[in-house]
This record gives sequence, structure tokens and C-alpha cells, in this order.
Amino acid sequence: MTVPQASIPNASNIERAELENGITILVYENPAVQSVNVMGSVHAGSIYESAEQSGLASLTSSALMTGTAGRDFDAIHSALEDIGAELSFRGHAHKVGFSGKALAEDLSTLVDVANDALRNPVFPVEHVERLRGERLTWLQYSQFDTRYRAAKAMREALFPQDHPYHYGTYGSEESIAGISSEDLRSFHSRQFGPRGMILVIVGAVNVDEAVQLVSGVFGDWQAVDQPAVRNVDSPKARGDRDRQTVFVPGKTQSDISMGIIGLARKAEDFLAAQLANSVLGEFGMMGRIGKSVREEKGLAYYAYSRLGGGHGPEPWTVSAGVNPENVDLAIESILEEIERLTTTLVTEDDLADNQSYFTGRMPLRLESNEGIASHIHSMESFELGLDYLLDYEDMIGRITREDLLAAAQRYLNAIDMVIAVAGPEQSDA
Repeated sequence: MTVPQASIPNASNIERAELENGITILVYENPAVQSVNVMGSVHAGSIYESAEQSGLASLTSSALMTGTAGRDFDAIHSALEDIGAELSFRGHAHKVGFSGKALAEDLSTLVDVANDALRNPVFPVEHVERLRGERLTWLQYSQFDTRYRAAKAMREALFPQDHPYHYGTYGSEESIAGISSEDLRSFHSRQFGPRGMILVIVGAVNVDEAVQLVSGVFGDWQAVDQPAVRNVDSPKARGDRDRQTVFVPGKTQSDISMGIIGLARKAEDFLAAQLANSVLGEFGMMGRIGKSVREEKGLAYYAYSRLGGGHGPEPWTVSAGVNPENVDLAIESILEEIERLTTTLVTEDDLADNQSYFTGRMPLRLESNEGIASHIHSMESFELGLDYLLDYEDMIGRITREDLLAAAQRYLNAIDMVIAVAGPEQSDA
């Protein structure tokens, strides 16, 4: 599917403005529907919390809309519900992200509530306790989820304890149990600020009016003690293959999580690695892994691979759900497919099919305001340039079979891979 270039978000039709306090505003007019989407982020993710308070950043983001200095819980949500608007916040490893939607005529209310939640939260004790209880319940439930336990064991073995990726953004039962409302207030006061904040607006708006609106609301935000942006380095390669086994009583299925240190989104060969991952475990019915492990050999209920590609070296992972008796056979089959990808050029058909898949799905992701906002935010956040989408088809088309092989060889060293299996006791057989 080819999209007319004039309708692709690019440097000529995205208005970009930088405020003196460090906020970047990006606005794209899309008058096709009478709504507007807002998407943004601030540097306040889990990499800024201590290991002892793992989960603090995500809990803080979850509590931003429970009460502010000028609005209680009911007033915040009534302000949105009265106009049919939506707004939510979510903590990630590097950033706290937020997104919202309203009619274009109600953009000012949406921006005002977002500003209030970001700058003036008071974290009422009763609501923080409720959220903390919900988080603890989720964590307790997850202890019996074999897919969660396998992924957790893989991550903890892959990243050392002094690396922020060793810890999940949701924290642990022990860390969450010790977090108080005062801890949330302290983290917010210390970490939240305008420097590096991104705010994207897409919809039936006038770009100049939208920039003026955001400037008037957020322009006076100051946080002189806001810490510098933290970068996350790749840990040293293990040099050996590690296998972790987690016994989860009462289960009849085992889940496998295999991971290796991956690459950040800014890596020059990210698109080549992304295409390689598609061949391995995504395209069609979960790529070569799905075809071999699930379809041909019948060893798995599901099997796929995933390439992270965030602000740091997120894992390149393979996941599978199998009968406990088939764990070793499934792992062996997955390793065979990794070996094939890292030693042999993919076929011309494999390359062409995956290139068509990547370029064909991009227009579909630009059919909604939300999809457009997400891509514009990514272009700014990862410094891809505002013409990234304009050049995307050509960039994908220039990738060769040799590029895929080089990326796979660079990152998919099976010797350094961590393998974690969670399930009934016999899965260790």
C-alpha cells in the first residue's frame, strides 16, 4: 500500500516548537475527524528509582490522577467524563508516558488536566493504598503465571543486579509493600520536570493555536533540580549459556523465555535487526520459529521472537508455551533456527516478503490520530528526524540479505543466551 507523500507526517507538515523550559511540542493537523489525540512523555521511568524501591516510578505514574492541589479524585475524572475525554499515564523503564483523547473543541480541558496531573499531584493516602493493594494482588497472582515467571527469571539472569533492567517496572511484593504516599511525593518532586518532555497533538486543530495553548499552560513549569537524563549501557556478554528453572506448582504447561542483550532503537542497524527478527519469529504464523516449532513439529502452543528497541539495550527474546515433556526439544528447535539465521543468508523471497510486510503495515498504523501521534512521538524521542516516515519505504527497500545476516550475527549469539523455563517440576527433566 502506497500513501501519497503529501499526507505522510513529515517536516513540512509537522509544527515543532521548543519552549525555554525544555518542552518540545509537535502538532499535526488532521481534520478528517473532529477529535484530537495527545501523547507525551517525561523522563521519570524506573531507571531513576533504587533497587530497594523497585516499582516506585510506575506506582507514581498510576497515582498522578488520584488528586491534585486543586482537584480531588472525583473532580479530575468528572472534568474528563463530562466532555467524553480520556487521559491516562503509564510508567516505563525510561519514561512516564501519557495519552489522551477528546473532541477538538475540548483540547484546552484535556491539556489543562494533563498539566495539573503532571505538576500538582498530592498522592492521597487512601488512593495510594488502594493502588498499592491492587499492585500487590497482581504481583501475587503473577507468581502462578508461568509466562511471567519465565520472562522474569530470564531478565534477572541476563542483566546483573546493578543494572536497572534487572528489575521489572512493576516492582516486587517486597518493594511495593514498603512504598508509601510520601515516597511517591518525594519521587515526583525529585524527578518530574519539563526538561526533555515531549507533547504531541494530532487532530482537527490549528497548529499555531495548539502551540500557543500548550505554551500558555506548560511554559511556566520550572524544575531547576531536575536530574540529568540517565543513559543505560549494555552489560558485558556472559560468555556462556545459562539455564534457569522455575517450579510453579499446579501447572500443566511450561513456558520458555530465551533472551540475549539486544540493541537500542538508535542503533544504525536496528531496521536490519528488526527485519531479521521478523523472519525468525514474527512474519506470517510467527516466522521460522512458529513454522518449525509449532506447525511442523507440534512442540508448542505458541512460539515467537521479539526485538525490543527502546532507549537502551532491551533483550532480543524468544518465547514459547509447550507441553513439559517437549521443553528440551522445543529449545533445541529454536536454537537450530537461530543458528540458521546467523549462518545462512535469508532467501530473496524471505527478504522481499518481509520488506513488503513492513512497508505495507506502516500506512495502516497512520490511519488514526493515535497512530500518527505515536509515530511522531517516537521520531522525536529517538531522534529519528521528522522525515523518517517519508523515507521509511526507501530505508526498508535498501536493506539487503547481507544486512540481515550481519545484524543477526552481531546480536544473536546463542552462546550468550539465557534460557528460562517455568512450569511443573518435570520441566527440568
